[in-house]
Amino acid sequence: MKKYDAIVIGAGPGGYELAAALAAAGKRTAIIERDEPGGTCLNRGCIPTKALCSSGTAPWGESASRANAVIAELRESVRAVLKDVDYIKANAKLKPGLTVSAGADELTADSIYIATGSEPSRLDIPGAELALDSTQLLASEEIPGRVAIIGGGVIGLEFACILADKGAEVTVIEYCKEILPTADKEIAKRLQSLLKRRGITFVTGAAVKAVKAGYTVEYEGKKGPAAIEADMVVMAVGRKAVVPEGCLEAGVELDAKGFIKTDAATMETTAKGIYAIGDCNGRCLLAHAASAQGRVARGLQVAMEAMPSVVFTHPPCAWTGRTEEGLAAEGIDYACGKTMYAGNGKAMADDTPEGFVKVLSERASGRILGVHIVGAAADSIIGEATLAIAAGLDATTVGTRVIHPHPTLCEVFSSACAKCR
Repeated sequence: MKKYDAIVIGAGPGGYELAAALAAAGKRTAIIERDEPGGTCLNRGCIPTKALCSSGTAPWGESASRANAVIAELRESVRAVLKDVDYIKANAKLKPGLTVSAGADELTADSIYIATGSEPSRLDIPGAELALDSTQLLASEEIPGRVAIIGGGVIGLEFACILADKGAEVTVIEYCKEILPTADKEIAKRLQSLLKRRGITFVTGAAVKAVKAGYTVEYEGKKGPAAIEADMVVMAVGRKAVVPEGCLEAGVELDAKGFIKTDAATMETTAKGIYAIGDCNGRCLLAHAASAQGRVARGLQVAMEAMPSVVFTHPPCAWTGRTEEGLAAEGIDYACGKTMYAGNGKAMADDTPEGFVKVLSERASGRILGVHIVGAAADSIIGEATLAIAAGLDATTVGTRVIHPHPTLCEVFSSACAKCR
C-alpha cells in the first residue's frame, strides 16, 4: 500500500489546483483521475463552450475543431501544473480508514479530497433519452435547422446563443416564469429581451411533459397543453453529483439530492479527514467555486460571500453578491445605483450600447452588497465588483475616490456606484 500525505480524487479545476498547492507546500500528493486532466470544465464544459461562443458564425465543424485544439493545449498546461504530483489514471474507490483503491493499487493518506464534479441531469419524462445533453451536443458533427432547448439557465442560454450564431432556429423552454431563475430579475428580463432581438424564442412558465419521436417537445404552458417541433432537442436542466464508489462505506454521507454533505467552514465531509470540494458537494456548481473551496479546505480565508457568476451570452451578463429580491425579503435597507451602457463613450464607440450595471449598497454604511451587469465585457467588469465586495468597499470609494480610465467600459460600474445613494 502506498502512503501519501494527501490524495485528491478528480483532476478538474478544484482538484488539480488543490493537488498542486498541496505538493508545493511539501506534502506528498497523489491525484486520481479516470478521464482526461481538466475535468468537465476543460473537456466538456467551460472551455469548449467559450471557444464556440467566440467563433461567431463560423461553420460548426470549424468551430468544434478550434475548440478541440484549445482543449488539447490546455490539457498540457494542467499536466505541467501537476509536475510534482503523482498522477494516477484510474477509477477511484473509497474504503474505510482513509484508503482509496485506484485500479490495482491501494493508497492511503492523512487527508483525502473528493473533487469528482458533476454530470448532466435529465428530466424524468417519457422520451428523455431522445434529447442530447451538453456533452452529447458538444460531440455533434452538425447542427440542424431547428433546435429546442429545455432549460433557460446558464447552460441552456449559452448554447442558445451558440446555436443561433450557427444559423439554427432556437426555442428555449423554461419551467420558471423567468429565465436565469437565480439571477436578479431585472437583469434576467433585460437579457431575455436582448436575446429575443437576436431571434431566440422563449417559452417560460412551461412544464415539459414528454419528448416524442420526431423531436416534438410536449409541455404544459400558461394556456394549457402545447408542443414545439424541432430537429434536435437539447436538455439543459441542471447537473447532478458524480460520487466515487464506496462513499457510504467510508462514512461519507449524501444529502437528499445526492450531493456530498460538507461543513461550509472546512469542506470536511461526515468522515473525518475526508473533504469534498466543487460540484460534488452541491454548494455552488462553478469551476471557480471549486477552486475557492479547495483553498477553504486548506484552511485559507476566502470571501465566499462574493461569488461571481457569468453567463457568456451575447451580450454577456454577470453578477456577484446579493440580489434586490433577497435584500428586500430580509428587510435590509439598501440603495440602488444604475447606469446604462448607452451613456458610455467606449460602449458607443464599440457599437455595444445595450445593457446596464446595477449596484446595490447598504444604505447606512454605503458598503457594496451586490452588483448585476448585462452588457459588453460584463465577464471582466464583474471581477472589480467582486473585489469591491470582498474588500468591504463602499460605493462612494469606488464611484468617487477611485480613478477609472477613460474611455473604458469599467466607467459604467464606477458611475453606477456614484449613483448608489
